[in-house]
Amino acid sequence: MPSSQPKHFINLEEFDTQTLKDILAHAHELKAQKFNPPQIFRGLTLAMLFDKRSTRTRMSFEVGMKQLGGHSLILSKDDIQLGGAESIESTGKVMSRYVDAIMVRLSDHKNLEELAQHATVPVINAMTDISHPCQIMADLMTIEEKLGDIAGKKIAWFGDYNNVTMSFVDASEKLNFEFIAALPEEVCARADKRANPTADAINAAKNADVIVTDTWVSMGQDGKEIEKFWPYQVNAALMAQAKDTAIFMHCLPIHEWEEVSEEVAKGPQSVIYDEAENRLHAQKAILAYCLADAGVKI
Repeated sequence: MPSSQPKHFINLEEFDTQTLKDILAHAHELKAQKFNPPQIFRGLTLAMLFDKRSTRTRMSFEVGMKQLGGHSLILSKDDIQLGGAESIESTGKVMSRYVDAIMVRLSDHKNLEELAQHATVPVINAMTDISHPCQIMADLMTIEEKLGDIAGKKIAWFGDYNNVTMSFVDASEKLNFEFIAALPEEVCARADKRANPTADAINAAKNADVIVTDTWVSMGQDGKEIEKFWPYQVNAALMAQAKDTAIFMHCLPIHEWEEVSEEVAKGPQSVIYDEAENRLHAQKAILAYCLADAGVKI
């Protein structure tokens, strides 16, 4: 039976450093067992709620549950009455009677938090408008694979200030790495000061261990003006400012070729597909953490 206080995974700032390190360590172990995965989710079911289309989130969670012996149930906003005829409170309580965990990808972070408040099983934040913790755990895993211990590393972000940026900021405080966000002046003004926002892209890239960006126009932002972002495109000239060993990261999908040039995205420093694969393994470890009270043996 689930505990009275389920282990949710909603915002990185809510976790202590050691818990995040333990989840990452388990993610590396599960990746090493990729072709002989332990069946630790046998008999367990994950419900997956989406209000927008998804490629990596849907595939990585669904495959992760299947690899480790569990099942998944995929539900779009057209499949259930979430926020419609039925309240979020009722939805959370009902779903908790059917499944062992709920993965939620909703635009409105407040709706996710309300669902978690009423659910009696773990709720995992697969992305909201202000937070993307699963993506950051995969990114941190990738950095550890390529560069070793993340403590003390410099991660430089370029472009817009979004949910991925916000979660990187939370992670930087927990895992002791330097984070700097190169953004247009008007975007700097609304960015969290913990992101060390700057309009100077070249200076931000200097001696960076990791160069990272994301699309300038997120899903649902059609028609957004992008002219101000062009000075923050990740291209060969910008990468040249970083360390020779620096890697390039992008959570995908890429808007070709806006936020990153083709030569960088397809170049030897790009680890975008390792990063995409690591969504699978990082999320398996997150699920294992959340489902520990359901009898999962980590």
